[in-house]
Amino acid sequence: MERVGAIRCLVAAVLFGASAPAASVLAGEMPAVALAGLLYLGAALAVLPVSARRPPDRDALRAGWAPITVAVVAGGALGPALLVAGLARTDAATGSIMLNLELVATVALAATFFREHLGPRVLAGAALVTIGGVLLVWQPGASLDVGALLIAGACLCWGLDNCVTARLDHLAPEHVVLIKGAVAGTANLSLGLTVARGAGSGVDAGEIVAALLIGAAGYGASITLWVKGARDLGAARGQLVFATAPFIGALIAWLTLEDPVRGAQLAAMLLAAAGVAVSLRSAHEHTHHHDPIVHEHEHIHDDGHHEHRHDDAEARGSHRHTHPAIVHSHPHVPDLHHRHEH
Repeated sequence: MERVGAIRCLVAAVLFGASAPAASVLAGEMPAVALAGLLYLGAALAVLPVSARRPPDRDALRAGWAPITVAVVAGGALGPALLVAGLARTDAATGSIMLNLELVATVALAATFFREHLGPRVLAGAALVTIGGVLLVWQPGASLDVGALLIAGACLCWGLDNCVTARLDHLAPEHVVLIKGAVAGTANLSLGLTVARGAGSGVDAGEIVAALLIGAAGYGASITLWVKGARDLGAARGQLVFATAPFIGALIAWLTLEDPVRGAQLAAMLLAAAGVAVSLRSAHEHTHHHDPIVHEHEHIHDDGHHEHRHDDAEARGSHRHTHPAIVHSHPHVPDLHHRHEH
């Protein structure tokens, strides 16, 4: 499951990394809040067919209302609004690389508030990414760029969202994305259109379609894949793989938008790449205890945790299931089943 999780997070990174420079083109054409709303409405539309075929269970909604509220407010409303506001004030390549700070926020929150086991490799990787981020925003004798600060704020919101969402095992990933996209997207779009009318400006139909398409791929498909991957890897490790997204975004910005290539950007990319490489293969092993739990996520049935029987003959599937108490030892990362204390 760890390999599948890493692949999913990597594909999510490609989709999101490509969306950053694409969204930056629209950021100067419409209010930031309106663009944020359209991006998340596009995400909701992308997962609507799957969610309609298999709607969320009422008990699962009741059990997960508190964390999903945090995810909607932090990740669905504040994060996108701060991002598009920052992209409107800085070049796309710098904005893309700045997104690495989401990793730092995720690791810090996962270790401090969510008690996720990290280990020296993950901490070393996060430190390298942090240094790379500092190179982008700190220059002797120069003031801190406002756009970069706004993007850093978005990363903090998404770090909180990541930690909460990775632990949200009552709902399918598509349900999480649908709720977040529909609620936060509608609220942001309504506010953005009100601002646009007050300023006497409008939003072009072509720009609306473009924003929805960017949101469907860069947010809808990307977030769904990341949630599935983070459930297998833990929030911090999932975000370490996802940290390749800014490299992809910066490369696209350099090739298509003709953004200038600066030495600080290249140095930051190298440091962040080294951080991702250092953090790989960070599983550990010890005897641990699992309490009984009922939840839903995609799984296989021969991994030592999911040996229950049901009518579905598929090797891999997602459904609500029960785990009995068990004590055993095997290499593991802080996935949905390994949130125990160390």
